[in-house]
Amino acid sequence: MLREYTTEPVYTTTDDDTIFKLLTDRAASEPDSVVAQALRGPRRQWVDITASQMLDDVRKVAKGLLAMGISKGDSVLIYSPTCYEWGVVDFACASIGAISVPVYDTDSPKQVAQIVSETSPQVAFAGGDERSLTLEAMRQSPDNSVRYSFNMQSNGLQAVTDWGKKVSDETLDEAIAHIHADDPLTIIFTSGSTGKPKGALISHRNFVHTVKSGWVVLPTMLMADPTRLLLFLPLAHAFARYIQYTAIGAHGVVGYLSDTKHLLADLRGFRPTYMLAVPRVYEKVYNAASQKAGNGLKGHVFLAAYKHFVQWSKDEQEGKAHTWRQKLHHKFFMSVVGSSIHSAMGNGMRFMACGGAPMNVDLAHFFNGIDDLTFIQGYGLTETSAPCMVNFEAKNHVGSVGRVGPGFSARLTDEDELEIKGPSVFLGYINAPEQTADVMNGEWLRTGDLASIDDDGYVYITGRKKDLIITAGGKNVSPAPLEDIIATCPIVSHVVVVGDNKPFIAALIALEPDMLRQWLEGHGLDANMTPLEAAKNEAVRAFIQEYIDHANANVSRAESVRKFVVLPSEFSQEAGTLTPSLKIVRPRVIKQYGQVIDEILYAPKPSAMTDAATAKIMAAAEQFNKQVQPTVKAARDMIEPMYNKAMENVKDNVAEFSEQLSERLRSTATHDDAETENEEK
Repeated sequence: MLREYTTEPVYTTTDDDTIFKLLTDRAASEPDSVVAQALRGPRRQWVDITASQMLDDVRKVAKGLLAMGISKGDSVLIYSPTCYEWGVVDFACASIGAISVPVYDTDSPKQVAQIVSETSPQVAFAGGDERSLTLEAMRQSPDNSVRYSFNMQSNGLQAVTDWGKKVSDETLDEAIAHIHADDPLTIIFTSGSTGKPKGALISHRNFVHTVKSGWVVLPTMLMADPTRLLLFLPLAHAFARYIQYTAIGAHGVVGYLSDTKHLLADLRGFRPTYMLAVPRVYEKVYNAASQKAGNGLKGHVFLAAYKHFVQWSKDEQEGKAHTWRQKLHHKFFMSVVGSSIHSAMGNGMRFMACGGAPMNVDLAHFFNGIDDLTFIQGYGLTETSAPCMVNFEAKNHVGSVGRVGPGFSARLTDEDELEIKGPSVFLGYINAPEQTADVMNGEWLRTGDLASIDDDGYVYITGRKKDLIITAGGKNVSPAPLEDIIATCPIVSHVVVVGDNKPFIAALIALEPDMLRQWLEGHGLDANMTPLEAAKNEAVRAFIQEYIDHANANVSRAESVRKFVVLPSEFSQEAGTLTPSLKIVRPRVIKQYGQVIDEILYAPKPSAMTDAATAKIMAAAEQFNKQVQPTVKAARDMIEPMYNKAMENVKDNVAEFSEQLSERLRSTATHDDAETENEEK
């Protein structure tokens, strides 16, 4: 196993390598090539946009920004779901050196206001009426920086274009000429372990290097002519921004999709050649296929096919030859299941790329085991301008996150924390030099992830140092702000928010027995009910839900607590779930209540969970709690005599010192009283 690995650079970015140049180069070499498609009209028809048309749209919006007084270094807010207009505004900002500030379309008004206060944008773009009203309300505030706001879904870009009619091409070209690779491109906010958003400042060079690295290591996937990408990830995410730039800068066609309500139908209609998604999307594809198969004969065949494709991929990874029996099975399963998967994905899919959160290894092998499909995993952070490592096309290790890209290095600290160095590492957090210093170790970025590196340089993520939760959808969630608010409920003693690699956020809740008893008495309820009985009591759950709703009001839906369970007992030092200072030992809680998390909070069909089954799981958790207590007690019994002896010695010394101190204080007090009496006289 290695401790450090470097991939040699294959090129060096120049001072002229800007994001806008990716579009201008494409328009110059392939002006009539389709660069984007957007759904238009009530029948949701795909409309073609050529490279020259997109460049023209970008230049018009850039002129409008100049006319409104936006210049190099000014911030422009984008608060919208993914759409073609989002891409146009993004490239327009890049062309004149304005710093785009993306906001997730699911962010709450409070979150948007925080980002606005941090970045002071003068112009803001909204996607849809609700977000437009939020921005307009902010614009009306006297202490707000936003001077203009536009709804991109209601002719907002046309209004900006009208502003720019008085700006000449020469003026625009002069502004473009002053933009260089090391100029800031965007500020992308990411949640930290404290819950306070951090604005990561990323340069043109950071993103361009990432783009060109992708072209080198994934040439067939990203550089074939043409490639087709259905982009439904939020463009507020660095991962989506990267792939947009990659596709437009190469020979790709980007299909902009605002939501995933009709994802499977849109996949069939658009016929992408590759897809970038978070694990949750691939889970949905698999679940849809499994559900369609049902529970009868088709269901049994699908399950058998799943096991076959997983093993087929694993054998290929290990270099094992397939037996004649496996080949026969493979042909059969391809005809009845593999072909259905291809059909569901549009019959053009060749590559599935995954990032943003850990992926179930067997599910990755399932897709990879299907003919003409390659499943590729990667790894990156906002601070590395999206992927800094990926499985190379030439050598794909399913289960790993790949090797670092050209010009990058990866290493492990003594604690096995993964650190990254390379041209795509960000410029730092805005207005937060201390936080920047915390994540930088010289030129090396501390990722907070624990990892191993095999002899070929492939990295395997083994865990995380920080408590930050990453959902199956790739959303980063800090549990502390949610826990702090929920814990203010009088009957709650402790809260642990969970959801790592899960489809939504949930909570484990421990009740405070005495407070619960009082609350029950005060509400005319049975004061002697057990925590398990309280867990099912509608009044108790409604009371807790009020505090959960309060916590959820401060975050987006993707970060909100959707479900909770009341545990059979409190956390304790004896069980190892609390420290001596009464702090929660999060890993221990999650391990101890793993069955509760998996089978109650995230059960495939929660409604089908009987009271008896729930009680059984709760009883198992309680039994575990009881089992560990004797072990802890035995250890305490062994240590306690030594502890008591030491304390007796300490008490004797303290008593002697206390007597000396008391005598000294009495003497001083007498002296002070005498002086006071003299002063009064």
